[in-house]
Amino acid sequence: MIAKKIMFLSALWVGLTVAQQPKESDYYKVTTFEIPKGEVIEATGFAVMGDGKVAVSSRRGQIWTISNPDKYPDKPSAWKLFAEYLHEPLGIAFQDGWLYATQRPEVTRMKDIDGDGRADKFETVSDQWGMSGDYHEFTFGSRFDPEGNIWTVHCLTGSYTSEALYRGWVIKVNKDGTAVPVGCGVRSPGGIGVNLQGDAFYTDNQGTWNGSSSLKWVKPGSFLGNPNGNYHFKHTGGVMGKRPPEPNYSGDGRVREARKRIPTYVPPAVVLPHGKVGQSPTAVEPDLSEGKFGPFAGQMFVAEQTYGQVQRVFLEKINGMYQGAVFHFMKGFSSGNIGLMITSEGAMYTGGSSRGWGSWGTKLDSVERVDWTGKIPFEIHQMRARPDGFELTFTQPIDPDSAKPASFSCSAYTYRYSKGYGSPELENVDPEIKVTSVASDGLSLRLKLTPLTKGHVHELDASGLRSTKGLNLLHDTAYYTLNEIPEQIVTSIDKSLLFSLALRF
Repeated sequence: MIAKKIMFLSALWVGLTVAQQPKESDYYKVTTFEIPKGEVIEATGFAVMGDGKVAVSSRRGQIWTISNPDKYPDKPSAWKLFAEYLHEPLGIAFQDGWLYATQRPEVTRMKDIDGDGRADKFETVSDQWGMSGDYHEFTFGSRFDPEGNIWTVHCLTGSYTSEALYRGWVIKVNKDGTAVPVGCGVRSPGGIGVNLQGDAFYTDNQGTWNGSSSLKWVKPGSFLGNPNGNYHFKHTGGVMGKRPPEPNYSGDGRVREARKRIPTYVPPAVVLPHGKVGQSPTAVEPDLSEGKFGPFAGQMFVAEQTYGQVQRVFLEKINGMYQGAVFHFMKGFSSGNIGLMITSEGAMYTGGSSRGWGSWGTKLDSVERVDWTGKIPFEIHQMRARPDGFELTFTQPIDPDSAKPASFSCSAYTYRYSKGYGSPELENVDPEIKVTSVASDGLSLRLKLTPLTKGHVHELDASGLRSTKGLNLLHDTAYYTLNEIPEQIVTSIDKSLLFSLALRF
């Protein structure tokens, strides 16, 4: 009887502990906008207008504005049709009284001259690329980079061939409207954005020459993996240099071999493992709110269409190459997310569509706002590569007793780089993990992994960690793409020591 009571109480305690564990909605609140009756708003982009209204672009060629977007539903919002008859705009941005829209055939700017809330002046900014009319020839546009440029990324015809000028390319549209080719090797993008340093990144979906979906850095002059549009080098006027060698991997190639063979090839900055992180990444946005959206200021966020989610990405640059980790951030949105924006005031707007490509969402289309509640979740804040492993930082102090090898597990793997469609996980390695140090404030620790494998995704499970308050990590898995292993670095403590020694001698 006593044993049964003990078992009952233990089970009850475990149940209560689990029940008390927080969830995403404790930290971020989702508000779903009521869409105008009889309308379908398949949101593809967002922009804050000069009057504070939020503009929403639609796959159906319209742009709407929402009044009082940050106060809804406490204060009713009004929707108004700002522009229509556009050709599937996939990215909008506002600057100096003009709303810019990236359409399939061009970047257009528009303005409301007479003050009635509708655009009545339209101007072509740039149309220096081609379009055949194929359904798959999407063109995505970024917001303005620090120099006032818009970056556009162009999907291949049918995702396989380049039947129109610069399909499969990244084109930068300068302030004066000139279009400059800056990258080739694109397959099927889902969005493009610019980080705080002014570097452009786009999402590319799994398929030919893409073993898994990924976030790719558009280094000017780079080849990004898919050779099907490379014959357009003859149109570049030499601004991209020489045409890269053709990949010759018909079966079992790897990214690391491609890097050796093709000098301009830039590997994915962060692989988004297929079926684990998502299946159809879309918009890319940095958090520019300086902490108004929570503890992840400066990090990138990636929308996901199939899973109806938003993921978080930490990036770092090692040996001149971007790499980093992707973490789950929020799930359960109403539809597949295509558009994404984080305002300077700390509100995230997202939405999209389940048309044409099914999603886990319950609605055909949606527009939603995400607000931080002010509570800080227990999360891995950063994951940085070190010569022998990784350094993790946290948003809350960890319980040092939980910082032990048994709290972690890791699987490292890569993908095939070939013209075949997608790839399974290959060359799987399960490295041994040792905890080599824990910071006195509990906000960071160091892990040694044996082996540490260059070119592999390192999927780290930290489900055994606890905060000093007894909380589990809200999201306990990180996926780090290790393009480069850093050399031995001098820590800040070491630097101080060296400085003091220099003063002595």
